Amino acid sequence: MTASPDRTSTEDATVALERCDRLATISSMPDGIRRIYLSPQHAEADRLAAEWMREAGLTTWMDGAGSRCGRVEGRTPGLPALLLGSHLDTVPDAGRYDGVLGVMIAVLVARRLAPIAHTLPFALEVVAFPDEEGVRFGATLLGSRALAGTWDPQWWTLTDAEGVSLAQAFRQFGLDPARIGTAARRPDSVIGYLEAHIEQGTALQDGDEALGVVTSIAGARRMAIRFLGEAGHAGGTPYEKRHDALVGASEAVVEIERIGRSRGVIATVGSLEVRPGAVNVVPGRVDLTLDLRAPDDASRDDSWAAIRDRMTAIADRRGLTVQTRPTHVARSVACAPNLQEAVAAGITEVTGSGSPLRLWSRAGHDAMAVADLCPVGMQFIRCRDGISHRPDESVRADDVAQAIDALERTVLTLARAYRTDQATADL
Repeated sequence: MTASPDRTSTEDATVALERCDRLATISSMPDGIRRIYLSPQHAEADRLAAEWMREAGLTTWMDGAGSRCGRVEGRTPGLPALLLGSHLDTVPDAGRYDGVLGVMIAVLVARRLAPIAHTLPFALEVVAFPDEEGVRFGATLLGSRALAGTWDPQWWTLTDAEGVSLAQAFRQFGLDPARIGTAARRPDSVIGYLEAHIEQGTALQDGDEALGVVTSIAGARRMAIRFLGEAGHAGGTPYEKRHDALVGASEAVVEIERIGRSRGVIATVGSLEVRPGAVNVVPGRVDLTLDLRAPDDASRDDSWAAIRDRMTAIADRRGLTVQTRPTHVARSVACAPNLQEAVAAGITEVTGSGSPLRLWSRAGHDAMAVADLCPVGMQFIRCRDGISHRPDESVRADDVAQAIDALERTVLTLARAYRTDQATADL
C-alpha cells in the first residue's frame, strides 16, 4: 500500500512554506504576525485552510468551536478517523511556522493519500485548531479542548482586552455558544491524533537531526511566590539587622536554577517585582513567578518540593516569610507507544536513521488536549537555534520535505498495523 503523489517532496515542501508565507500576511499587526481567536484574521486564515483542504480532496467544515476540519473516507464510509493537525493562531509578533507548518504538512499528506484513501482501514481527517495560544481570552487550547469534549462552561464569561466576552465573540463570529457540544468527538469515532510541529528547542539541531519522535509533553506548574521581609533605610539599617527580601529572593532564584539543572527539569523565574523599589530603601517585599516544566508529573512535583524546601530554608535563615500560590497546573501527556513507534518508523524510512532522536516537548501543544479523547503522537521538525514565538523563527526546506514524507509513511505504517489488528480481532 503506497501513495503516488504527483509532486515531488521538494515541490510539496515549497508549497508548505509558501502557504506559511501567505498566512503570515494575515495579521492584525502592521509590521508583524498576530492572529487571534474569533477575529477577522481567524476568518481569513480559515478561508484559506478550507480552500487548501478542498484542493487536497477533503470534505471540509467548521466545527462548533471554530476549528477547520477536513475528511476523506476510508475503505467504507463512516469509519473511525485518524486525525492530523495543529493550530493556525499565533502569539503577538510571532514566527510563521509554529503550529501553521504542522497544519500545512497535514494537508499535504492528506492530499497525497486521498487517491488511495479507499484502501485505508480508517478515515483520514485534518484539523486546523484556532486557539492553541490563548492570547485573546487567556485560556489555552480552546479548539482542541472542544474537540476532546472538555470544554468548560465557565470560559464563556472570560473577556478580552476590550471587554468582549467569549460568548459575545462567538456570536460576532457567527458561532452559537449553545452548539459548542457539537464540536466534541465520540471516543469511538477516532483512533488517534498525529501532530507535526517545530521543536522550539535545539535538541535536533545539536544532534544534527532533521526530525524527532516526541515521547511526552511537559507537565507544568506555575507559581506566584512572595518573599516578605522588612523595609528599612539603606544607610541606617546595618547588615546584621536587615531582613532584605530581595537578597533572599535572589538567593532563591539561583537555587531554582540549580535544582532545575540538577534534576533535568526546566525551572524559570520569569518576573520579579521589588517593593518599595527605591534606591535608598532595603526591600521589604519581592514578588516573583516560577514556571516549572518536566517530562512527567512526578519529576515536576518532586522538583517543586525541593524548590519549596530550599526557599523555606533561605527565608528562615534570613528572617523572612515566603508565601506561594499556584496559578496554573497542567498534567504531562505521554505519547502513545504505538504512535511513537509509527512516527519513528516513518522517520527511519525517510532519513535512514536507525534510531531517531526521542525527546520530550518542553512546550505545550494541542495534542495535550486531544489526549483526553484518544492516543496522540508527535513528530518534531528541526528549527534554527530553537527560536520560536519570534519573527526570526526558521526551518529548512529539506527538513520540511522529509517531514512530509515521514508523516505520510507514519500514516501508512499505522494503516498496516490497524488492518492487522482488525483482522486478528475478527478471528
